[in-house]
Amino acid sequence: MFKVVQALTSNAGLLLWPLVLLALVGLILAFERFLYLHRAYIDKGKFLAGVKALVSKGRLVEALTLCEESPGPITSVVRAGLLHHDEGQESIRHGIQTAALSEIPLLERRTGGIILVANLAPFLGLLGTGISALNAFQRLQVTGPYVNSAVFAGDVRQALVSTILGIAVAALALVGHHFINGRVSAVILDMELVGQEILQFLTCQNELRPGSDAFEKGSPT
Repeated sequence: MFKVVQALTSNAGLLLWPLVLLALVGLILAFERFLYLHRAYIDKGKFLAGVKALVSKGRLVEALTLCEESPGPITSVVRAGLLHHDEGQESIRHGIQTAALSEIPLLERRTGGIILVANLAPFLGLLGTGISALNAFQRLQVTGPYVNSAVFAGDVRQALVSTILGIAVAALALVGHHFINGRVSAVILDMELVGQEILQFLTCQNELRPGSDAFEKGSPT
């Protein structure tokens, strides 16, 4: 394996370092997104149970503190609902939707950079292939029609290696983007489910609050 890597790096030509730099950029972007999404993960069932228990006991400030102590897109959605808990169902829904929409760009940040790496790497590889092919034709023009094939071996090798590296970097970037995009979609789905659940819970709490119409209808006369 080491000999293969050594052969690739020693025969990649002029575009070896641009491809390496592009691969490093893609790796850094993917690693940063992985860490961000990992920190954004929480046990939503346990978190919601804790928030509901606090709100049911009238300890709204403690519920908001719990949200602030666990930063992330899901807790932001819950916090937005709690901040509008006494303003009616539509206000709660609007607050939750606004918080969710503001979190989605943060989740998708820098994923476009990974796609750019995946799209650019093959072009750099093909550019290296074209440069190597041009060098080969220049050698042919200088040496004439009767030339040893070994003269072109280095140029052909550089062309192939450049193409291989470009495709390899693009493939790895696409795999990384697919994984990260899947995690982003999962977090967005969790935000939708949590938002719907906290909306229903707060709406029920408002209906059971003394002074509400539902409370008055359900109270004994």
